[in-house]
Amino acid sequence: MCTTGDGRNHHPGPAPEEVPDTERARFSALLEDSAEDLYENAPCGYLSTRMDGQIAKVNTTLLHWLGYQRDDLVGRKRFADLLTVGGKLYHETHFAPLLRMQGEVRGIALDLKAADGSRLPVLVTSTVKTGSDGEPLLIRTTVFDARDRRAYETELLRARQEAERERERIQRLANTLQKSLLPPTLVSIPGLDVAAHYHIASIDEVGGDFYDLFPLAKGTWGLFLGDVCGKGAAAAAVTSLTRYTLRAAAVYNPDPAAALANLNTVLNHEYSGTDPRFCTVIFGLLTPCDDGGFRIVLAAGGHPPAVLMRADGTADYVHTPGGQLIGVLSDPHIATTTVRLAPGDTLLLYTDGLTEAHTDQSGGRYGDEALLDFVRALTPTTAPDAIAALRSLLETLGAGVDDDTAVLAISVPPQAGEEQQ
Repeated sequence: MCTTGDGRNHHPGPAPEEVPDTERARFSALLEDSAEDLYENAPCGYLSTRMDGQIAKVNTTLLHWLGYQRDDLVGRKRFADLLTVGGKLYHETHFAPLLRMQGEVRGIALDLKAADGSRLPVLVTSTVKTGSDGEPLLIRTTVFDARDRRAYETELLRARQEAERERERIQRLANTLQKSLLPPTLVSIPGLDVAAHYHIASIDEVGGDFYDLFPLAKGTWGLFLGDVCGKGAAAAAVTSLTRYTLRAAAVYNPDPAAALANLNTVLNHEYSGTDPRFCTVIFGLLTPCDDGGFRIVLAAGGHPPAVLMRADGTADYVHTPGGQLIGVLSDPHIATTTVRLAPGDTLLLYTDGLTEAHTDQSGGRYGDEALLDFVRALTPTTAPDAIAALRSLLETLGAGVDDDTAVLAISVPPQAGEEQQ
């Protein structure tokens, strides 16, 4: 213990730990490894060959990896002799020509054959060394063990293939489920041409669009087309419930407004509280007229209006203003209207996946006016021709159609002797 000038006692701290001379000597010896030792026991393989590929020098690391003795390779084998059959072909057609032209190739994945016949995945980098006169003298090659990388790549490929198989399985399930929600064929109605198309925006998800055309009492038929909110299995369940409810309701009471009111009651009962479900839908009751046309009573619940294309070349929306979504309110307003489909006329129903399609990167939508202009250019037309044109339009819009779209058209053929303009 020492006493400082101010009279306080001072305790010296512990002396720094000294490195023993023997340990310091061993450390210095490691730092002074010879270049030969660094070459022979490097963490990668080294190989030197003549320009014809004959092995002139190889380090211990590579010999250990391949299980060869030095005398087995030096002066006896060429670099290509260590390659698999496929590797030799690649070496002759790509590796060697590139090396001659560029003087260097880097990171080439190859398999080397070990002495026991096994394969060693490696990454190879080769460089041509030249003399003072610029003439190539030898090739120096560095070999990196790629077994861990190859195993990782193999596992990555396996996982990717498994994911692709799973995606294909989900797509098949979604496609099968989607088909089960649509009529396999449209019923044939005497005196009417009918056509429909369902455009799938995503093959990975089941959409909520639906349509149907079916017989009721003798001489009457029902049709409907709609769109359930959402996508996936939940939307598919509502779509299935909606389709069969409308069919059953129309048999009990074919009045279109009554059918939609019945559907509204069912949706309110099944999906209430924290998980409400709703849809837009348009329902029609078809009755033939004595003159060959059809009388159609339409009821709409929040759905885009139908388009009526006349034989005289005019076309316009059949408005059902004020119709409210089905499944939201306990007693929604359901708008109704009646139209007469004369010979040569066509009625088109569609879901909003068409009018809400993106037409440019700025987010612009196709819109109601564009659709009306499009069908006016078609008018007069038939149901099959109208659907064919709309299919082409949807294909033209491409990825801009980010929601499923259903289209359904019915038309009365022109009377004999009449020609569409």
